[in-house]
Amino acid sequence: MHTSTLPSSAASERNKDPILNALRPLLPDQGKALEIASGTGQHAAHFAAALPGWQWQPSDMDDTLFGAIADHARQQAADNVQPAIALDVRSNPWPLPAKTRFDLIYCANMLHIASWICCPGLMQGAARHLADNGLLVTYGPYLEQDVPTAPSNLAFDADLRQRNPSWGIRQLADVEKEARLAGLHLRQRISLPANNLLLVFGR
Repeated sequence: MHTSTLPSSAASERNKDPILNALRPLLPDQGKALEIASGTGQHAAHFAAALPGWQWQPSDMDDTLFGAIADHARQQAADNVQPAIALDVRSNPWPLPAKTRFDLIYCANMLHIASWICCPGLMQGAARHLADNGLLVTYGPYLEQDVPTAPSNLAFDADLRQRNPSWGIRQLADVEKEARLAGLHLRQRISLPANNLLLVFGR
């Protein structure tokens, strides 16, 4: 597939470098990563190419983009990107061997365009499959108590809820609560451009 016809996300193109710059100090030189909701695969290809010591496992509940994920990886010469797997965070257990462990589970821009049940599903699945010192990293917009919400995020939230009443930007406190129930705790909150946050959870 030619570059011009590859499915791509403008937001992923904009945010891939700020996210990578935030991830680098958190990660050792080598490891295994599982990406949840990989979408077009732009993040998988970009991060794997920049982190050659990492094996990157993309996943999505929509297998129609698996070809695009593979093509983006090929375009970046990222041969450390594994073939994508079908994974719905609501499934229990996840479709992985029970003893599979990852040093990083990464999930960008999913929680606000999914029903709320996906949040506990993500936390519980991550708790089952993270290595002892592994990290769950989520990226996207969040609402925070005592922190004014950017007008652009308020408009985005209203648009999401109009499109689907079960969608919407999540309260950080609610996400933290689900993490704690799964045995994970918020270690870092990193501000990124366009009023997005990178959240780092661990045991």
